[in-house]
Amino acid sequence: MGRGRAKAKQTKVARDLKYRTHETDFGALANELHGNNQSKADEADSPEDEYDDWSDYSQSRRD
Repeated sequence: MGRGRAKAKQTKVARDLKYRTHETDFGALANELHGNNQSKADEADSPEDEYDDWSDYSQSRRD
């Protein structure tokens, strides 16, 4: 029970995606899927700590 609205929404979204014309930048999509960044030179100048965003969840805060 209650699946009617969810199915109608999914159908609406599917039809919208199927029939609407979209301007897609396939080059940008391919770069994103392959993990390529546009600013490779910027990364070499300023290395970032990949765990910096997760520092709030370190073991010391749990204790």
